[in-house]
Amino acid sequence: MTLLFRPRRPTTPLHRVLAIALAAALAQACGNVAPAPIHLDTPDGDRCEILDPDECLLPFPSDALTRADSTTPTGRRVALVRESMPANASGVRIDPTQWNREDGFSPVAQITVFVPELSAEGVALLPPSTDIARSLQPDSPIVLLDATDGDRVPFWAELDLHTPAERRALTIHPARALDEGHRHVVALRGLLGAAGEASSAPELAHVATPIEPDPVFLAFRDGTPTDNEIIEARRDAMERVFADLARAFVAREDLTLAWDFTVASGPSIARRLLHMRDDAHAQLGPAAPSFSVGSAGDVGLARVVTGTFEVPLYLTGDGQPGSGLNDAGGDSLPMRNGSFAANFYCTVPLTASAQNPARLMLAGHGLLGTGAYAIDIGLLAASVNMAVCGTDFIGMSAGDIGHATRLLQDLSDFHTMPDRLLQSHLNFLFLAEVMRHPAGFGSHPAFQADGQSALDGSDAFYLGGSQGAILGVATTAVAQERHWTRAVMAVGGAAYSLLIPRSVDFDPFDTLFRSSYPDPLDQTLAFGLIQMLWDRGEASGYLQHIIGEPYPDTPDHTVLWFEAFGDHQVANIATEMAVRTTGAPVRQPALVPGLSTSVEPFWGIPAIPEFPWDGSGLVVWDFQVTPPPPDGNLPPREGRDPHGRAADEARVLVLVSEFLQPNGRLVDVCGGAPCRSTP
Repeated sequence: MTLLFRPRRPTTPLHRVLAIALAAALAQACGNVAPAPIHLDTPDGDRCEILDPDECLLPFPSDALTRADSTTPTGRRVALVRESMPANASGVRIDPTQWNREDGFSPVAQITVFVPELSAEGVALLPPSTDIARSLQPDSPIVLLDATDGDRVPFWAELDLHTPAERRALTIHPARALDEGHRHVVALRGLLGAAGEASSAPELAHVATPIEPDPVFLAFRDGTPTDNEIIEARRDAMERVFADLARAFVAREDLTLAWDFTVASGPSIARRLLHMRDDAHAQLGPAAPSFSVGSAGDVGLARVVTGTFEVPLYLTGDGQPGSGLNDAGGDSLPMRNGSFAANFYCTVPLTASAQNPARLMLAGHGLLGTGAYAIDIGLLAASVNMAVCGTDFIGMSAGDIGHATRLLQDLSDFHTMPDRLLQSHLNFLFLAEVMRHPAGFGSHPAFQADGQSALDGSDAFYLGGSQGAILGVATTAVAQERHWTRAVMAVGGAAYSLLIPRSVDFDPFDTLFRSSYPDPLDQTLAFGLIQMLWDRGEASGYLQHIIGEPYPDTPDHTVLWFEAFGDHQVANIATEMAVRTTGAPVRQPALVPGLSTSVEPFWGIPAIPEFPWDGSGLVVWDFQVTPPPPDGNLPPREGRDPHGRAADEARVLVLVSEFLQPNGRLVDVCGGAPCRSTP
């Protein structure tokens, strides 16, 4: 028989909580007389987080699920045990091998905890996504602390509205990516539970009551000794947590729950891709990647050219869907395994010539699409003399749909999706090489006018739309001067664990995923787990290095972010989290007053001080076709989706064209007013 939920681990009754409190009180009353250790059980404590007696991996993430490792930059290594991992409907538990290669948790960690007693009154006190500033207030019921530098970190908290109320997790989302390699502390205090029982206390029938700590945490908090070796072995680590909180003026006696976790280091997240980039280019040397033109023909204002180009392959097999990195496991780096024939789709303006060469732009396609997206963009860009090329974002392209469906049924091989994305990032870098190199595309008649190259190889730019922007942050963060330094991220964001529950795009996959992992808490936890692997290939793992603090041998980049207000596919809050992380400013006024439901729209994002603007920035556009998005983790469904409407707005084309120039700048195309289109 298939169990819908994992059996609950034995819990300690209320009288045990009272006994612990009494023991602590007696110890204080008796002066130096040490209290006798009390007995507490921690079932499976050798492989579980013991702070939640019922859910093995909660709260998550937690350093209790790591081990010391002096060989990693953080000094930690994730140490998940398969017997503790979520099980699918067939009883197969997720294989944690790939997770255990990391030296910490995601910088956009979906912090997950189960508080079944939390009342509606208690939820109302939590900092919501519409008022992030509340998370930094002295009396916030949740505190997120960077214990490495002592700073409070802004966040919002919400219940997972995709799951039944009785198994609904509380999730805490950082409002900016957490600093790589830093240890963080999470603290809950003053949480309110259900109202008192009318039969025993009529005066409390409508008054929410404080939630009491679990006995194990209470023993830590109050310094009560136990006879449990697992608890006592962790006591020093918990004392460190309490000391961190004390320095942040969070009183120990007020705590309901507290724990810590370490964020993965930058090298741990990006080392595979950086190695692939450097190794592949060292082998390429000064030459151009080889390529083959398959077809060429005129369409509208441009010539459309298709074909393939060769890229060093770092995947197993022939790089097909389901292949992983060609490495030996552990900390080993990917090794070359022959070559990969990446497809390309290009457009060349018919007006381009050697005397009037076309600017070069790479285009990253949307969710599970293909490189043919470059043709649609290129037919528009031809009017401003831009040649556009694209290739498939393998790993999350049309050819990966079948494999993605299989992954939803067993997440053990989820790493194969971000592994293929790493190869796709390299493919895009090599596409830039063959576009710009004198012996590249410009040497072929399909890219020439009157026998000479019609391409301006002096520079190149990147434009990613939707998924192409989410993934394009990673590609751009590792792009060098030889590739591009300026990029547009249109209707994109970061953190698929944040994006997917808020996107209508997941609708076709939602039923399959939730039937494959029927426990609602496992469903929420799964997003936090797979985010750790997704960091290798999407924006979340690279945000802290795209603008400022570039990787070695990598330039700083200038990025224009574009947000469609009320986007049904890419949540505005994920766009703003990404921008907030990079420190880029926002064009103001961004929206007409009163349109946003936020207390302070675009909190924590400074305003662009002047126009034209030479740096990075965010531009928000209201297409006036949809109301504000829901405040919780649900997709917007009302009105019409503004996600793809930028292509219909001439001012957006001007905005992008002016930005994507060698000395491009961000110009104000809305005359000092909020950017709005006529519906």
